[in-house]
Amino acid sequence: MTPDVLSPRAINRATLARQLLLERASLNAFDALEHLVGMQAQAPRAPFVGLWTRLDDFRPEELSSLIETRAAVRASLMRATVHLVTARDCLALRSVLRPVVERAHYSGPFRRHVEGVDIPALTDAGRALLREKPRTRTELGRLLAEQWPGRDAESLAHTVGFLVPQVQIPPRGTWTGAGAPTWATTETWLGRETTDDLTVDDLLLRYLGAFGPATVMDAQAWCGLTRLGEVATRLGSRLRHFRDEDGRELLDVPSAPRPDPDTPAPPRFLPEFDNLLLSYAERSRVVPDGRAVPLYAGNGGTRGELLVDGRWAADWAISRAGDTATLTIEPFGRLTQRAEVTAEGLRLLGWAAPGMAHDVQVGPPP
Repeated sequence: MTPDVLSPRAINRATLARQLLLERASLNAFDALEHLVGMQAQAPRAPFVGLWTRLDDFRPEELSSLIETRAAVRASLMRATVHLVTARDCLALRSVLRPVVERAHYSGPFRRHVEGVDIPALTDAGRALLREKPRTRTELGRLLAEQWPGRDAESLAHTVGFLVPQVQIPPRGTWTGAGAPTWATTETWLGRETTDDLTVDDLLLRYLGAFGPATVMDAQAWCGLTRLGEVATRLGSRLRHFRDEDGRELLDVPSAPRPDPDTPAPPRFLPEFDNLLLSYAERSRVVPDGRAVPLYAGNGGTRGELLVDGRWAADWAISRAGDTATLTIEPFGRLTQRAEVTAEGLRLLGWAAPGMAHDVQVGPPP
């Protein structure tokens, strides 16, 4: 049978539904993290805004508590980048994504500085030092350089970072926490070793449940693994097949929501590094005109991207001066749903800057 063809708008609405962006979900933060298969978290506060825009009555304290009690952690996982995931997902994902994280080391800039080093001995030494107590990369590198004099300390520390499963510990990563990134081994922080509970087949199904319908290349771009076409073939009837209007094959899980393409999509403020923008090889379902997604420096939580009618239509930033917090919106063209955008912006300010006066300013299109 010829697979059904999904229009760009149908793909967009299905994606928004999976990403909890058509309407806010009545989920707690833990369940939302598991549904989304984690959230990209190089900017520590970005996931807080990401959950606020997706969940009913989300409070920063809820997610901070998960991190402080070790129910959620920040670790290098998909694409070897830092993601916020539940503890049990961390233990399972690290095993299946091990080739991705290790490849990042062997193809990265630090490898050449450890040529000739006994890598098993280096990882054993690094693991032992991190078991003693959590350490920053700088601290770990200095101690490893004492054992490998003449070697680049940063490269020694980062090699251990790629090859020994680790998590970044609080207070960094909480809503009010700060400080240098400090690492502990996953095993010592969570009290358990990584598991083999998750297969590559499971991973692809979970990706499609949170991001589908999507191509094999999309899934590979999200996680960093290769040869997922073989996995899709193996899954057989557990997948439903579609095509987009350009003929690309889209995979999906049969029971996942695919709303009517005419379903309204309310304005949504996404944080920097949001998974919605970064988890596809072909991003046109939400990203217009091949626009590059900015990767802002800093702790996050004060800037990002605005969706209007389900597509990235503007950038936003929050600034504070005196007793006033101002949300500035910079549209790429004529901004529709302007009243709804302003109302949602005021809700964002009320959540992110309580107790202050609030102002929303929409700039002219370029």
